[in-house]
Amino acid sequence: MLIRQNELDNLLKKLRQENKTIVTTNGCFDILHVGHVRYLNKAKSFGDVLIVALNSDKSVKKIKGESRPINNEEDRAEVLSALRSVDYVVLFDETSPIDLLLKIKPDVHTKGADYTIETLPEAKGIMAAGGRIEFISFVEGKSTTSIIEKMKTK
Repeated sequence: MLIRQNELDNLLKKLRQENKTIVTTNGCFDILHVGHVRYLNKAKSFGDVLIVALNSDKSVKKIKGESRPINNEEDRAEVLSALRSVDYVVLFDETSPIDLLLKIKPDVHTKGADYTIETLPEAKGIMAAGGRIEFISFVEGKSTTSIIEKMKTK
C-alpha cells in the first residue's frame, strides 16, 4: 500500500503499539525482476512489516540520468505494493533515504550486499537509533541495467 510521508507517524505509532518488527529497504525498483522479488522476500523475513522507501521519479533522474526511470513512480509503487512481501511503499524525493529512514527508525534495515556498514550512509544513524543492518546477496546476472542493455541489443 502506498502511503504518504505525512501518514507515517500514525502508521508507525500503530505498528509499535502492536509490537511489530519494522523492516525497511530502499531503491528505485524501476523494472521489477526476479532479483528484486527474491531480495524483497528475504528483507521481509527479518520482521513483521516491510516498508519500501521508493525513489521518486525526480530522485531516480538525479541518480540514474534523464532516461530513467522507465516506469513512473505511481506504476512502480503499485507493482511493489502488489507483492506479498511488501506491506507499505513510501516515496522520497532526495537521492538518499537517510532522513526518511531516521524518521521511521526501523528495527532492521536491509540493503544489497554490495554495501558494507562502512559504505552504507544510513547505517550509523539507524544503528544509533537501535536498529540493525542486514545485507542481502543479489541474484547474479539479474539487474534493471542488464535488462535495459539487453533490450538495446535487440
